[in-house]
Amino acid sequence: MAAVVAGLLGGAAGITPRQVVLQLADWLPLVSADAGLTPVEQNLLLELRLPRVLLGAVVGGLLALAGAAYQGVFRNPLADPYLLGAAAGAGLTTTAAIVFLEGNDVSLVIPVAAFTGAVGGVLLAYALGNVAGRGGGTATLVLAGVAVSSFFTAGQTFVQQLGVDELERIYAWMLGDVGGGWEKLTLVAPYAAVSAGVLLLHGRVLDVLSVGDDEAASLGLHAARARLAVLLAASLATAAAVAVSGLIGFVGIVVPHVVRRLAGGSYRVVLPLSLLGGAAFLVLADVIARTALAPAELPIGVVTAFVGAPFFVAVLRMTRQGTA
Repeated sequence: MAAVVAGLLGGAAGITPRQVVLQLADWLPLVSADAGLTPVEQNLLLELRLPRVLLGAVVGGLLALAGAAYQGVFRNPLADPYLLGAAAGAGLTTTAAIVFLEGNDVSLVIPVAAFTGAVGGVLLAYALGNVAGRGGGTATLVLAGVAVSSFFTAGQTFVQQLGVDELERIYAWMLGDVGGGWEKLTLVAPYAAVSAGVLLLHGRVLDVLSVGDDEAASLGLHAARARLAVLLAASLATAAAVAVSGLIGFVGIVVPHVVRRLAGGSYRVVLPLSLLGGAAFLVLADVIARTALAPAELPIGVVTAFVGAPFFVAVLRMTRQGTA
């Protein structure tokens, strides 16, 4: 809640914190408060800042929740929401949409293209992993994801060369953005609700999987089936986030790791706290992106990379030392 309030207060429009609080109170039922805002300022707060903060919270929560789920499935604190080719698939289809489609309708097609590519990349990686290793082991899935990502990235590079004039738009999408108004929030809401609900219900399952497949089977859990359910839900969450925000890195590594350090390793605790922590983290990152160079704006992916890259190195070092 503190992050949401900070997101509503931050900006270059010159609206004071007092005016923001009074205007929010005025929108409550049976409450009347005069914030002294002009209609333009009220519209800015309601149509730009509020949906941007909420979308940032949803995207950040989904990425952190997916990251925690992947780390539980693969029993690896370095696992990332983009591990199984979701980012590369979304990058390829989005780049193709920007390059080959013309007109104003491209902005409407991009979320659909990104979502389709992300889901397609994950399904292809999973199918390839099952063909290459019949047991569907985690190591095989990771290697399949790397292969699929490399192939899609090469395809994206090729498509970019066919549309050099659109490189600015392509890179703007790749660096991430949580703007776009209520339309994007409405688009992502059902997928967010389904994927988050499934993952939160699998906290106990991930705790069992963390002890190994053989031990899980002895406890009556079908490990391969449970892993598939969690992977599909985490991939759906990742695809939904990518579709509306572009590629925003490191949220799925930073937040779950901090949660585990503070609250322990049980995924019944890690998953819901990662959802909340990811929402707060990305909202605050967006505040920095909007205000650091105001009135200019940094891509939010740059802010998360500044925080996440050194954090990733620290996690890698602790993992090698056996302390992560």
